[in-house]
Amino acid sequence: MNLKNLAMWAIIVLLTLGLYNMFKNPQGSFNNQSNKIIFSEFLSEVENGRVVQVEIQGNNVNGVFSNGQKFSTYVPNDPNLIEKLSERGVSISASPLEEKMPSLLGVLLSWFPMLLLIAVWIFFMRQMQGGKGGAMGFGRSKAKLMNELKGKVTFKDVAGVEEAKEEVEEVVEFLKDPRKFSRLGGKIPRGCLLVGPPGTGKTLLARAIAGEADVPFFTISGSDFVEMFVGVGASRVRDMFEQGKKHSPCIIFIDEIDAVGRSRGAGLGGGNDEREQTLNQLLVEMDGFDTNEGVIIIAATNRPDVLDPALLRPGRFDRQVVVSNPDIIGREKILKVHAKKINMSPDVNLRTIARGTPGFSGADLANLVNEAALLAARKNKRIVTFQEFEEAKDKVMMGAERRSMVMTEDEKKLTAYHEGGHAIVSFNLKNSDPIHKATIIPRGRALGMVMNLPERDKYQYTVKEFKAKIAMCFGGRVAEELIFGKDNITSGAGGGSGSDINQATKIAKAMVTKYGMSEELGPMEYGENEEEIFLGRSVARQQNMSEEMTRKVDIEVRKLIDEGYNKATKILTEKLDDLHKIAKALLTYETLTGDEIEDLINKNKFPQSKQDLENDNDNKDSALGSIGLKPKIVH
Repeated sequence: MNLKNLAMWAIIVLLTLGLYNMFKNPQGSFNNQSNKIIFSEFLSEVENGRVVQVEIQGNNVNGVFSNGQKFSTYVPNDPNLIEKLSERGVSISASPLEEKMPSLLGVLLSWFPMLLLIAVWIFFMRQMQGGKGGAMGFGRSKAKLMNELKGKVTFKDVAGVEEAKEEVEEVVEFLKDPRKFSRLGGKIPRGCLLVGPPGTGKTLLARAIAGEADVPFFTISGSDFVEMFVGVGASRVRDMFEQGKKHSPCIIFIDEIDAVGRSRGAGLGGGNDEREQTLNQLLVEMDGFDTNEGVIIIAATNRPDVLDPALLRPGRFDRQVVVSNPDIIGREKILKVHAKKINMSPDVNLRTIARGTPGFSGADLANLVNEAALLAARKNKRIVTFQEFEEAKDKVMMGAERRSMVMTEDEKKLTAYHEGGHAIVSFNLKNSDPIHKATIIPRGRALGMVMNLPERDKYQYTVKEFKAKIAMCFGGRVAEELIFGKDNITSGAGGGSGSDINQATKIAKAMVTKYGMSEELGPMEYGENEEEIFLGRSVARQQNMSEEMTRKVDIEVRKLIDEGYNKATKILTEKLDDLHKIAKALLTYETLTGDEIEDLINKNKFPQSKQDLENDNDNKDSALGSIGLKPKIVH
C-alpha cells in the first residue's frame, strides 16, 4: 500500500513539473536561438541592405542578417513589405501556419485537473466503502470465505460448552447428509442463534461447525451491512446470499447481529432507515418467497433482548443455543486446550486452577494461560510453574500490582486495618464466601483488596448471602472507626463505582426493587424513577413510582444498609484482637492467603518465615507505633 501511494505521488509531481514547464516556455526552441527585434528596426535593416533571407509565416518573420545572425519579428499587415524586400534583393520564402496535433503529454497535461479530481473522488469512495470492488462495488457483500489455510477448527478445539455442541450437531449432520432428514420430511433449522456473554466461544463454535461439516464458511460482522447510503446494506445482504447459493451447502456466520437486527420502529425519529431496510432484506432472504436451500445462517449476539421479534420466529432463527460461562469441569477442559500451547511444569494442577476461577469465560481462561506464560518468560524460565498461574490469576482478577506506587507508613497502616476489617467480617460470617487472598499491595485502582472465591459455581444467592456481602463491604470503614476514631476515617470505602459503599448500596437496592426481598414492599419489581419514551420526534418522561413509593424504597434500602453496618461493628468489636493480628501480618508480609488467615485466627499459627510476628503478638499496639494516633478500643 505504501508503494502504491509513493508511485501515485511521483506521477503527480512529474505531471506538475511538466505542466509548469509547458506554461513557462510555450514557444519552440527556435526562439531560444534567434534575436527578436521590433518591426521598425527590421525595416531599417532592410533599407540598409543587411537582411539577406527571410521566412514569412503569417505575421511572423524569421530571417538571417548578412553577418549570419538570425532574428525574428512580428509584422503587421503591410502590403508593400514584399516589394521592399524584393527591391533589396532579399531571398524570400513563405509558408502557411502549421496546425500541429497536440502530443500525448499535452493531452494528459490539459486533462490533468479533471483526472486528478476523478482520482480523488474514487479514493474517498473506496475509503468510505472499505475498498471492496472499486468505487462502484460498494453494494457487494463483505463476507469473507474462510479456508483451512487459516487453521481448521473442529469440536475437539471447543471445550466447556458440551450442551451447545450437542445442539448444533444436527446442523453438522444435515450438511454432511441432507437426504437423511429429507427422507422423513424433516427440515433442518434454517438459522441458528448463538446467545451468551462475551468471550464464551460463540465464534469458535461456529467455525467448529464448518470444520466438522467440511463446507465453505463465510463470516461477516453485523456492522458491515450498515453504511451511510440507504439501500447499500440491503444490496449487500442480497449479494451475500447469492455467494452462499453458489457455494451451497455452506454456512454464513454473522457476528454481532444486534448491530443490524435491532427492533424496528424504536428510537427517536422512527429509527434508522438504512438499518431497517437491511433487516427487512435479511428477513426476506431467510424465509420469503425465494427460499435459500442449503444456506444455513449462524449468528452470534450477547444482546438477544434487543433483536426484532420477526428475526426470532420459526422459519428464520428457529433455534437459539445458549453458550454460557463454563462450569468447573468445562473450565478444566478449556485450560487443557490452551495449556497444550505452552511448556508447563508437571506440578501444575489444572483442576485446582479451574476451581479457583469461577465465573471465568473461555476468553478469560485463555488470557490467564497467556499471562502465566508471559510471566514465566519475564523471569527467564523455560517452563511455566504453578506460581506463575497463581500470579496470573491474581493479575486477571484483582489487577496488576503497582509496587512502584509510593505509600507512607501511615497510609500502609490505614490500608492494613481497612483490609483486615473486611477479612475479619468475612471470616466470621457463616454465609460469606471463603477468603482467597488479602493484600495491601496496590492493584488496579485500589490501594488494597480482599478477594473472596466461592467453593463452587453459584447461580443464585439467598437473602442471608446478600446481607453477608453488605456487612463485609462495611468491614473496612468500621475498622477505621474503631481503631482511629470517626474523625480519622478515610475515603477508602467510597470513591465511585466499585467502591465498598457503592457495592453495598447496589446490592441492597437490587434486593428491594428487583428480587422482592423486602417484607414491607413484598415480591414486586420496582423500576427506576424515570424512563424515556420516544413519541415521534418528542421525548416524554414518565415516573414509574410515586414519591411515596420512592420514599418507602429508600427506607427499606436504608434498613438493609444499617443492618449490615451494625453487623460489621458487632463482629469487629468482639474480634478486635484478631483485627490487630491480621493488620500486623499484612504490614509485614503485604499479602496473606485464606489458609494463612484461618491459621492465624484459629490457631494463632504463623506460616514458616513469619516467626518474627509471634514474638510481637502480645503487644497489640506495636503496629501503630509511628502512626501518631491513639487506638480507640471499643469493648
